[in-house]
Amino acid sequence: MRIVRGVLGVVGELLVTAGVIVLLFVAWQVGYSSLIEGREQAGIAARLQQELAQGSTTLPELPEGPLVPGAAPSLDDGAVIAIIRVPRFGTDWARPVYEGISTDVLARGPGHYPRTALPGQVGNMAIAGHRTTHGHPFFDIDALVADDVIVIETRTSYAVYRMVRSTIVRPSQSEVVAPVPEKLGAKPTESWLTLTSCHPKFSAAQRYITFAKLDRIVPRTAGPPPELTAAPAAAASAPAAAIADPTTWPVTSSVLGGA
Repeated sequence: MRIVRGVLGVVGELLVTAGVIVLLFVAWQVGYSSLIEGREQAGIAARLQQELAQGSTTLPELPEGPLVPGAAPSLDDGAVIAIIRVPRFGTDWARPVYEGISTDVLARGPGHYPRTALPGQVGNMAIAGHRTTHGHPFFDIDALVADDVIVIETRTSYAVYRMVRSTIVRPSQSEVVAPVPEKLGAKPTESWLTLTSCHPKFSAAQRYITFAKLDRIVPRTAGPPPELTAAPAAAASAPAAAIADPTTWPVTSSVLGGA
């Protein structure tokens, strides 16, 4: 009996030790590692902005005009196509936007959903980003409030969007990234921006969705929009996001990015 108790004690200690190691790894992954990745993403965005200011950039020339349904632009998967700037996250907050939403791409930073609109185009430009890992670019997505500015900076312009509302959906509810958000089959007449990320924090059970509508397009030659240099108005607290009723949504096989 003593031998059995001794063995069980050793096993228990090993399990506790293993648990501590796992917790330390998670803390490293979510904390220190993600912090370093966030700094790397910010550094890439800063370098791109410096190159743009000098008139030399690796950002591609994006198609202009209406988005032709079914006609995907020739953008390389994993290539940086733009810079996203959100003053609510900090007046100097900026991250690169990559083409694609695969696991590998989102590990590098926010990703543009292929076959969705590009900056300023009529339709819905959709961007996914991690919330608690891989630099957690959308960690504070729930801090955005109505009328907050989200700017997509490209090689030739600044597409200025203003936040309209947020909602919480299941990962399969990809209707939120349709050309007209939440309306499958509808013909777009406006320019939208949709951000997707996991919800709640440290979980991928749901997706937090933020919708913004195009306010204007500012040519790069005119300089940065003033909203990028002015601190946003203080918000006591962001309004709770509406939780979509799953029974009212058609189920699709697609999965929204942003774990």
